[in-house]
Amino acid sequence: MFFYRNTPPVPLTQPKRILVVRFGGVGDVVQGMPLLVSLRTRFPQTEIAWLVDDKTAAMLHGHWALDRLIIVRQGWTKSWPEIRLLRKRLQAFAPDATIDMQGRLKSSFAAWISGARHRIGFGGTEGREGSRWLNNHRIVPTSEHVVERNLELLRPFGVHGGSIDFDLPECEMDRRNARNLLCRAGLAGDFTMINVGADWTSKRWREDRFAAVAKYLLDQWNLPSLIVWNGAEEHKSAETVVSQADGAAYLSPPMTLTELASVSRLATLCISSESGPLQIAAAAGTRCVGLYGPMAAQQFGPFGPSNRSVQVRFPGPGRSRLHRTSTEWMDAIPVSLVCETCDEILQEILQPDLLPMTKPGDSPQRTAA
Repeated sequence: MFFYRNTPPVPLTQPKRILVVRFGGVGDVVQGMPLLVSLRTRFPQTEIAWLVDDKTAAMLHGHWALDRLIIVRQGWTKSWPEIRLLRKRLQAFAPDATIDMQGRLKSSFAAWISGARHRIGFGGTEGREGSRWLNNHRIVPTSEHVVERNLELLRPFGVHGGSIDFDLPECEMDRRNARNLLCRAGLAGDFTMINVGADWTSKRWREDRFAAVAKYLLDQWNLPSLIVWNGAEEHKSAETVVSQADGAAYLSPPMTLTELASVSRLATLCISSESGPLQIAAAAGTRCVGLYGPMAAQQFGPFGPSNRSVQVRFPGPGRSRLHRTSTEWMDAIPVSLVCETCDEILQEILQPDLLPMTKPGDSPQRTAA
């Protein structure tokens, strides 16, 4: 029968195997890493696996808190043979409990076919689609930021509070490639990493504005910028930023996600709209300025008190076509506001060669996350 018998939400004290389920984008996976670290700290002897799709699996390779990666192809739910194969793989792992950080039908269905008795997921308004039917330990989160919300899924295990660590993995080859890349670009000292891309049109900031910020950082802080990108469309945008920055910006070569993580570790500052590279930089410990339009900065901004999120207008929750295509919310962010935010961070960590002679003008209210 498709529906299950609801299991009372009793604490899990000594699970032998736990399956974490989180598909989605790079940023979603990165923001789930603190849950993995907390889980490993609480259960050092438990075998922990993470079910992820092939697009983002590279970010989890080599993570010290993870015993096993179970990787599926994107679109696996459209193929019955792949569903049966995944069910066989998950039941061979035989988890005592699953943790569904995504709350979608796809993720909760994967947890259900694993055969785990305890299936933990979000409840209330966070329990979307099939999650409210297929997960039998439903947690209603009270925190605002998605990283802290994810950690609330550990309540049934008796985990409450504690430090929040990402422990982003890094291999020696990526570290070496990152240093060679920066050497070839002539970036031997402090630099800013600027990411021009985002998955939605409505999350993207204009190229001329990124170029203006790059020029400001070089003029006022002697801080050149490395423009990173992914894919042909973003490559074109990155070239436009470099051409308009009048020598203040350098174009990055193609990089893997893990190489990008190593480059971000070496950056003094990261500037980006809501995207995977922004979350990678924040997890790597780089100071970040996130630019937010249709997504709530307080919930999805780069995590940590040392980071800043700039948001002038927010349309409210929703997933309409307008949320994905309209640029009005990002267009509302002026260059002066981003420069002011960079100044706030850089004054804490750098001594400028030349202090700004003029301050950017009055600007709309900024929200920080």
